[in-house]
Amino acid sequence: MENIKQLIARDLLSIGAVFFRPDQPFTWASGIKSPVYCDNRLTLTAPAVRNDVENALAETIRREYPDCEVLMGTSTAGIAHAAITGHLLGLPMGYVRSGAKDHGRNNQIEGRLEAGQKVVVVEDLISTAGSVIEVVEALRTAGAQVLGIVSIFTYGMRKGLERLAAAQVRNISLTDFDTIAQVAAEENYIQPEDIARLLAFRNNPADESWIGGK
Repeated sequence: MENIKQLIARDLLSIGAVFFRPDQPFTWASGIKSPVYCDNRLTLTAPAVRNDVENALAETIRREYPDCEVLMGTSTAGIAHAAITGHLLGLPMGYVRSGAKDHGRNNQIEGRLEAGQKVVVVEDLISTAGSVIEVVEALRTAGAQVLGIVSIFTYGMRKGLERLAAAQVRNISLTDFDTIAQVAAEENYIQPEDIARLLAFRNNPADESWIGGK
């Protein structure tokens, strides 16, 4: 039976949620040049893939975080996944803004959250982990006990891993960069020789020698 990492990787590739351009890299908001761009929002408009993703998120939470009391999505990409997964699990959910609103009640955390509640953060993807750790810290400041994070995809970048470790927060991803690269080569989305270039990027994004196959 195909494992979850491979299943979700195939799903993301099948709907074009993962784009490969090792010769014409994407530029992220952070300025990092990347041979890969992952748009997990496309899972929401692909019902079969969405079903796989949400059921896998629910099963991961049941298995890894059985004491979870509340799901909190990251804004904005994690909100829908937290809502659907919360429905499957019969759990309340809310979401955390990138900053407090400048009107109304000035909330950063939307939805009811009581001090001491055990929370799992739902994120769509993790690269350098900066934004998701800000969410974790906001929840901790509000008195929540953050059990950990579930995410659809992680790049597994060293900076992200170091940040998660420093914040003392655990992340479980449904699939990862290595699996996506391997499955992409198997299904002819990329050439087998491109795997080494992709992994070179992941291991050291600052070294752009992988661009153009140099």
